[in-house]
Amino acid sequence: MLRLKAIFSYDGSEFSGYQVQPGKRTVQLELERVLQTMHKGESVKVVASGRTDAGVHATGQVIHFDSTLTLPNDRWKTALNVQLPRDIRILSVEQVRDDFHARFDAKGKTYRYIWSLNEIHSPFERNFTVHADRYKPNIELMKQASCYLLGTHDFSSFCASNTSVKDFVRTVHSIKLEVQKGSNQLHMVINGNGFLYNMVRIIAGTLWEIAIGKKSVEEIRDILESCDRKKAGKTAPAHGLYLENVEYFE
Repeated sequence: MLRLKAIFSYDGSEFSGYQVQPGKRTVQLELERVLQTMHKGESVKVVASGRTDAGVHATGQVIHFDSTLTLPNDRWKTALNVQLPRDIRILSVEQVRDDFHARFDAKGKTYRYIWSLNEIHSPFERNFTVHADRYKPNIELMKQASCYLLGTHDFSSFCASNTSVKDFVRTVHSIKLEVQKGSNQLHMVINGNGFLYNMVRIIAGTLWEIAIGKKSVEEIRDILESCDRKKAGKTAPAHGLYLENVEYFE
């Protein structure tokens, strides 16, 4: 039995999230369906670095799974991509140590959130960016506010209420905000040692409210220290979010 690690991307538009749900199309279901076919009907379970919600995309999601098949890495990639739907693409497959765990061995993640600042929201962007609509965000205010979120804090204010997590302390290493001139998109790239349920989307939503004048920069400190979800901004829409990278200990 070999343990394999795969890095893959997916367009989350037509999925009900990553995790298997009864009667719904999910990323995990599609992966396990193909692996079961490759293993002649034998069930193969995949373990991801974390789940994503309906509509959320990934450019660098990671899974591990165990297999009795012995294929070269490139053959694995080709065999999976041939059978997977076109909104999932395997980027790489490699054999790893027997005790590697895609979730528990992760030491950090990077997410990207994208807003379109264009006057007209292109139909080719609609599933992949959130439209600024009539707003002209003050990006400098977003940058100032984001500084308060750097470091190790209790991020209870930035976590969805329907979670079973007991420990809300996380470390945010960096938050970068910049406009991509060619596409006129605003990108927020955030890196940390881990993220709570909806944490990135709530941070994005709160910074956006600061950018459009609904909240002040000074409020961000009070929101963080309050540990009260009701004081933070709205949860930003799912389709602007991308899981970009997962980092592992050597």
